[in-house]
Amino acid sequence: MTFEDRVKAVAEFGVTDRQARFMVTVMLHAGVCLPRQYARFAGIAYGHKVSRFFDRLVERGYATAFDCLHNRAQLYRIQHYALYRAIGQPDSRYRRAVSGRLAIERVMMLDGVLTSPVLSWLATEAEKVAFMGLMAPSLLREHLPHVTVGTGTAVRVRLFPEQLPIGVETTGRVVFLYLVTTSVGDDLRAFAQRHAELLCALPGWTLRLLVQPHASRLRASIAAVARDELTMRFAPATIAELRWYFEQCRETADPRARAKSDERFWLARGAFSSRQCRQLYGRWVDGRRLCLRPALVDDHR
Repeated sequence: MTFEDRVKAVAEFGVTDRQARFMVTVMLHAGVCLPRQYARFAGIAYGHKVSRFFDRLVERGYATAFDCLHNRAQLYRIQHYALYRAIGQPDSRYRRAVSGRLAIERVMMLDGVLTSPVLSWLATEAEKVAFMGLMAPSLLREHLPHVTVGTGTAVRVRLFPEQLPIGVETTGRVVFLYLVTTSVGDDLRAFAQRHAELLCALPGWTLRLLVQPHASRLRASIAAVARDELTMRFAPATIAELRWYFEQCRETADPRARAKSDERFWLARGAFSSRQCRQLYGRWVDGRRLCLRPALVDDHR
C-alpha cells in the first residue's frame, strides 16, 4: 500500500484527512505519540482542537492514554487492531504495550520524522528493499543491511534490522535516522558497518543522529564516532593484512599463544585490537563482506 492508500483507509474510521495522515505516520513509525506532536504536525495551537481529537481516539477505542511521570502531559498509544489491518500492518509491533524507556525512544523517533514533513518516509522492510533496489540496482539483496538470527533450520535473515525510518528527498537523496540510546559508540559503529555497502552504492545520503537530552553533552563525541566510521580509509596494504589476520584468527585455537611465537601475527594482533576491528571480525566470521574503503594514497605512516 502507498501512504495515500493508508490515509484513505484510516479516514474511513471517521477522522479528517489531516488526522488520518498523522495517525498513519504514528502507526508506521512509533505507535505512541504526544498531543504536542499532532499540534506541530497540523500547524495549530495546542488547545481545544488537539484535546478533542485525542479524546475521540480514546472514546472510540482507537487509542489508550497514559499519564507521564511528571503529570504534565499524556502519552497516547494507537493500538486498535482494525486500524493497523487497514494500513496493511495487522501484526505491527507498535500495537503492543511498551516500557517507559522504549516509549521515550519512539516519541523521539516520531519527532525525527515529523521535523521533515517534505521527505517521503519508508517504514516497512518491503518498502526499503524495493526502494533500494531502484536506487542501487547493482547491490545484491544479501548485501543490504541485515542480521542473521536463529540456528540450523531455524536460521532467518532480517533486513534493515534496526527498523528505523528512512527518508527520501525529492532529489532521491536518502536520509537515515539513527537514535543514539547510549553514550557508547559500539552500536553506532555496528550500524555504520552494516550499512557500509549500501552507502557506497547510493548516489547520495545523509545520516541524521537523534540524541536524547541527557546525552546532549556527548553530541560532539558521538558525531566524531560517526564521522570516523563513515570516512575512515585504509591503505591497500592494511586491508590485505587485516584480511590475513582475520583468516589466521579463525584458524588459530589460541591466538595469545601464537602471538608469542609468530612476530607477524603479534604485530597484527596489536594493530587490529581496536573495538572497530573486533566488530569487523565478528561480521567477517558471520560470512558478511567487509566494505573497507581504500585510501587514495597508500600511506604506511
